[in-house]
Amino acid sequence: MKIVVAVHGTRGDVEPCAAVARELRTRGHDVRMAVPPNLIGFVGTVGFTDAVPYGVDSQKQVESDAFQNYWQFHNPLTVVRKAVDYYTAGWSEMNAALTELAADADIILTGTTYQEVAANVAERYGIPLAALHYFPNRPNSQLIPVPAPRWVAKSGFAVLEWGLWRVSKKAEDEQRRILGLPKTGVRSAKRVVDSGTCEIQAYDELFYPGLSEEWNGSRAFTGAITLGLQTETDAEVTSWIASGTPPIYFGFGSMPVQSPADAVTMITEVCAELGERALISSGVWELDAMPHAEHVKLVGAVNHAAIFPTCRAVVHHGGAGTTAAGARAGVPTLVLWVSADQPVWARQVKKLRIGTSQRFTRITKKSLTEALRTVLAPDIVERAREFGARLATPEQSVAKAADLIEQKAAAAQRAAR
Repeated sequence: MKIVVAVHGTRGDVEPCAAVARELRTRGHDVRMAVPPNLIGFVGTVGFTDAVPYGVDSQKQVESDAFQNYWQFHNPLTVVRKAVDYYTAGWSEMNAALTELAADADIILTGTTYQEVAANVAERYGIPLAALHYFPNRPNSQLIPVPAPRWVAKSGFAVLEWGLWRVSKKAEDEQRRILGLPKTGVRSAKRVVDSGTCEIQAYDELFYPGLSEEWNGSRAFTGAITLGLQTETDAEVTSWIASGTPPIYFGFGSMPVQSPADAVTMITEVCAELGERALISSGVWELDAMPHAEHVKLVGAVNHAAIFPTCRAVVHHGGAGTTAAGARAGVPTLVLWVSADQPVWARQVKKLRIGTSQRFTRITKKSLTEALRTVLAPDIVERAREFGARLATPEQSVAKAADLIEQKAAAAQRAAR
């Protein structure tokens, strides 16, 4: 089979798709990838040296005001304009890249965002679409908890889907015109679902008990998907951890903050007060020249699967992949969320009592100290350990996702005969 994987977003969005793409290529399929230009090198490290650029630089997107400070725009017209500019940037470039790649493909795999772009190209060529969902972004009663019937929550989702469609409608209408598709007055999310898209829930159902039953088993859960890549610092970090008591891990991935130095200073002081060591992964933060205390180690990227189980607790931004890695490690989690789907995971961590959460911009030395004391409490530590033991492994997750994609493509081929 020829399988095209087109995904936009930060590394946390791209890595699960890259893991599935690698598994599918290992199984003998012809797999091509399209990813944001800033992540071409990343997917190249796992064999996709022929990947093509897909849309705009995703790191620049998350550093923009539209992502970081959307709640500060008080003028509704400004909010709409910023949303339109943010969400539709690079739309035509994504369409052009994917239209060329998918010309003779058997199936397209995409991520959670910009599914409309891939869905329209799939419609143009009459091929199936599969998508990895990193949180429950279809109507359900768990993400909009209200003391009312489920239809209230579902109506809330419909409004959100309609709003996103209106934001992107002009760009999508132009894409459909270029593809020779008719105009449509149906919101994009409904069209994606109604077309029979294979919506793979790339997270563990244990985070949302009862969700599969609510969806009548129509969406398969695989567990979180990751490449589990080793890094240059793994041996050094492992040695440092072994030289003393298990540390608390701090890392915020692609999330920029106003003052990384102030954040490191706060972490250093809080951990000193608690008598804990701190392992700080810099991510996009510029920390190379920053001095630090003896009980603190600053590193670049680390292999979450290898390092997290050796830590006392993990503190991070609440990305789906990092949340899953912390939970799999069986250690308590403190989510300091910034935006996007991060508050969704923050809420679940707290609800399941495997940790707690707070908005990053509201953190203070006092609140960080209290939050760490909460997650290090014996009952939270034990609950996190028990929860982690029940989660699907990365190997199980990626294999199941690849199976589902193969089955979807094969069914479409049989139907076309």
